[in-house]
Amino acid sequence: MKDRRYYAACTLGLEQVLHDELVALGAGSVQTRRGGCEFFGDLAIGYAACLWLRSAVRVQEELFRGRVRHRDDLYGLTRSVDWSRSITTLQTLAVDASVRDSFANDTRFPALVVKDAICDQFREQKDKRPDVERERPDLLVKLVLHADQAILYRDLSGEPLHKRGYRAILHKSPLNEALAAGLLLATDWDRQEPLCDPMCGSATFLVEAAFLATDRAPGLARSFSFERFVDADLAAWRRLYDDAEARAVAGAARCPQLLGNDRHAGALSIAEIAIAAAGLKGKIRLQEGDVAAFAPAVAPKVVVVNPPYGERLDAKDEELIADWRALGNFLHAQCQGARAYVLSGNAELTRHLGLRADRKLPVHNGPIECRWIRYEVGQVSRSADPAS
Repeated sequence: MKDRRYYAACTLGLEQVLHDELVALGAGSVQTRRGGCEFFGDLAIGYAACLWLRSAVRVQEELFRGRVRHRDDLYGLTRSVDWSRSITTLQTLAVDASVRDSFANDTRFPALVVKDAICDQFREQKDKRPDVERERPDLLVKLVLHADQAILYRDLSGEPLHKRGYRAILHKSPLNEALAAGLLLATDWDRQEPLCDPMCGSATFLVEAAFLATDRAPGLARSFSFERFVDADLAAWRRLYDDAEARAVAGAARCPQLLGNDRHAGALSIAEIAIAAAGLKGKIRLQEGDVAAFAPAVAPKVVVVNPPYGERLDAKDEELIADWRALGNFLHAQCQGARAYVLSGNAELTRHLGLRADRKLPVHNGPIECRWIRYEVGQVSRSADPAS
């Protein structure tokens, strides 16, 4: 059988992490693109990507690509795809479009053309058409229209992949699960050393670290759109799922010491709920208190933290500066010899840690351009290096 072409999307900055995940998964001809990776493989590779990719937010299967210069070209291209492979008239669909430098002025018109072409094909063949459902469609069609090139995808994941299923309540400033996992994969943590997050919020870093350490697939507790496709190979999917469950059971005893702290009781309550929902009760130890007073029960070898940084720093941000100084005091007092990874969206704040960075990975946290910065704790920064 001819290999299928797929596209997995990720947060900007995590493309190489996603590339390495796909290669490890067995995907073929993995090519890094801005905001994601293209890859090839059979149907099972697409399913496995949804189940196992930690840093991806979506997985899409390419259905067709071709040249389009006006509305009729796009309509004809869409009609050339056999949509009955994906859904029946009793199911639902939605179309999402991304448009740049094309004949269309916005996304709405080409998305409508694609929707009409799909529905017209069903009317001609079945005398009925699927309904449009924006929230949870059985089939989400993605159109990418760039200049005179159009690509049609079907979304295999449905709900974004970062929605693992364990976080029903959102913290005020939650760290996206796929971003947290991708940042962990960008460290040199060996998944056995004690790890802590001294400002853990709702404990996303710690839950994702536990999943990594115990070889638990991030997609185990959720469903995917491809399971509802007409051409779904449910036997192949069951084999993949059963294998992932067996690996999670085998890895459950391998969880290292994972320690968290936060000064907000409400955040810790949300964290406890998420930890229980993820099946990790008893595997993550949380404390409440200021970061400067946090004394982990086990000396961490790796520290990961997403401290508050705001988007702009001015004279009124004394509380932010105090937070970063307290974090620096904790690292110096409790983490000598450890590696600390700090997510920062404000270079001015990092000087208050009193450490010298030895690695920086540019990455986006939502709309904010950040750096994932590594420090060898024990190396004091130079006062003249404000961006350290």
